[in-house]
Amino acid sequence: MPRPPFRIEFRGNLPPLVHYDEAVATGGEKIVYGGLKTKNVDVLVTKPGLGPVLAISLKGMQGAFRNLTNRLEEMVGECTNLHITYPALTLGYLLVLNGNRLATSDLRSPLRELKANDLAFDSRGQPVSSIVRIHYALTQLHGRRGIREDGSRYEAASLALIETSGPETGALIAAYPSADSPLRFENFFATLYSQYDERFVYGAPLLVRRRVTPRRMWSPASPVFAAGAAAAHPRLDFVPRTAADPTQPVLEDLPNDPTVC
Repeated sequence: MPRPPFRIEFRGNLPPLVHYDEAVATGGEKIVYGGLKTKNVDVLVTKPGLGPVLAISLKGMQGAFRNLTNRLEEMVGECTNLHITYPALTLGYLLVLNGNRLATSDLRSPLRELKANDLAFDSRGQPVSSIVRIHYALTQLHGRRGIREDGSRYEAASLALIETSGPETGALIAAYPSADSPLRFENFFATLYSQYDERFVYGAPLLVRRRVTPRRMWSPASPVFAAGAAAAHPRLDFVPRTAADPTQPVLEDLPNDPTVC
């Protein structure tokens, strides 16, 4: 939840086919029973008999970055609340901010002057202090690696800033966070999938053999991967997990590369 616009065609022991089908897509959030209160989660994957196994909380801010410190309390509270009930839950937090610069106008109102508290970068192009502080705080909340570790940390956290002007409007700002930051967006899903694999796949081979938790590998012959398919639906912005030979049964229970979907 929400369900993506893909329909799966199962073919016995052969790799399943993936079709693009907007009719099966659904929106909305899922309610999770936390240790302190129920929580609406933005993205949630559940497994029969196990409950929630992977979840993502998405937050966005367009300005007023002085209020980012208030988000910290929400982050810690949300993470702790969910991990109390589900300590094995692989939980991610994605924070998306407008990368407002001193010389740009607000995307929502081009004629309005940006206030100092709405700026993400100063006149030299450097991140302002509030952005640096939230990066530091998120770094401390990132990287929970085991179910016995601190439940107030996320398995993965990411900070993404978006261009608000110029030809790259709407694109990720590649220069921040820095290349060595653990909060880089391109590392976010790979970290989540890796933690899921460690807990529910490699750490529970019996569940894999019983087909409860294995990561599926899709047939490369799927219509959604065909040449020219992008004309019929949005281009896939991830690398799919495809089987080497679409005509051969899937013999391996364990996944190959946890960095792909």
